Amino acid sequence: MDDHAHKFIKGKQLRPESLMMSYGYRPEWSEGAIKIPIFQTSTFVFKSAEEGKAYFESALHPDRDQPSEESGLIYSRLNNPDLEVLEDRLTLWDEAEACTVFESGMAAISTVLLELLNPGDVLLHSEPLYGGTDYLFKHILPRFGNKTVGFKAGCPVEEIEDALVSSGASDRLGVIFMETPANPTNSLSDIRACADWARRYSEERRVLLAVDNTFLGPLWQHPLKHGADLVIYSATKFIGGHSDVIAGVCLGSAEVVARIRMLRTFLGTSAGPWSGWLLLRSLETLKLRMTCQMKNARYVADFLADHPKLEKVNYLGHLTEEDPQHGIYRKQCLAPGSMISFDIAGGEAEAFRFLNSLQLFKLAVSLGGTESLTEHPTTMTHSELDPDEKVGMGITEKMVRLSIGVEHPNDLILDLEQALDNV
Repeated sequence: MDDHAHKFIKGKQLRPESLMMSYGYRPEWSEGAIKIPIFQTSTFVFKSAEEGKAYFESALHPDRDQPSEESGLIYSRLNNPDLEVLEDRLTLWDEAEACTVFESGMAAISTVLLELLNPGDVLLHSEPLYGGTDYLFKHILPRFGNKTVGFKAGCPVEEIEDALVSSGASDRLGVIFMETPANPTNSLSDIRACADWARRYSEERRVLLAVDNTFLGPLWQHPLKHGADLVIYSATKFIGGHSDVIAGVCLGSAEVVARIRMLRTFLGTSAGPWSGWLLLRSLETLKLRMTCQMKNARYVADFLADHPKLEKVNYLGHLTEEDPQHGIYRKQCLAPGSMISFDIAGGEAEAFRFLNSLQLFKLAVSLGGTESLTEHPTTMTHSELDPDEKVGMGITEKMVRLSIGVEHPNDLILDLEQALDNV
């Protein structure tokens, strides 16, 4: 449903936050409704048998030469108006050629890798990762004959190559996967450096670089502009932004996304119309919400940085020029986002006492919602990671993660202050 003509006024392209209200949809298509309706239907009626045949040819064989007519609606597992408009609008922030939406962030990651990896291929990935992603890589993908090799987020390219060579399977590199900033440490990986290395490394067989950009969302980092082939989001987080929908997103070139969408069709990992409609609703306020959250996080991080009961605060806005990650931040990030983690003096008992004392912050996993959330990574989101690996990644019993919402920052600081007083 790409509505290219409506992206411009007087020859100037409109900005994403303006296009979120109308791009890809016209009210006359739905009885004048200013917002796209929820197309709560499983299937769509063809005007003729010939049309049905043509639609299936277009949907299931996109590599064949097709007439100029766009592919039509068939069945909501394949396509749905809410999802098509949503996918069009999501391409705008990252300036991607194509997008496909999934029922969850994990559905997006698993479908992408099942499409791109062959049995025997190596998946090279940054660490730490979200706990669910880590489990998929280390416990599920090996069942399909894939070897996974990790490298520390932020390490030089030479160390990444050394990790691959040491694995003994450097000739089978299939995909590189980065989560940057890393969950929950906020560690950054250099997208451009890794992308350039991947190009040099894969002369005969193209090795694709996929980046999980969930922590900074579509506003504050654009991996495709730094050489990544695919960018993945848990749309549950900032894109959805209201803690009321589960979804995932993958963006990239039209060629690669078409392959992934095809597998999505047969795995059945596509999002439904209600999820699509909720995400369309949320996109209209994405910039407002994320800007407010980012500004609030600055106040909160400044308060935490000087608190005597905290040993360390992980916040991108506090990187100094002496920090080796500062150069990566200045190169690929547009703002520090709204995620903070810190080490509290003591251990699990002190962390739990702090968490149990909070009143305004909600003790819950997930992030990027309008409400401020907090959790204990080592026993919650990252509980399934190997204990020794967690320590090496800096995920200890004393770590607490915060997702800053849209409340008044002074109230958030007041809640943190009283909770720390109780430790």
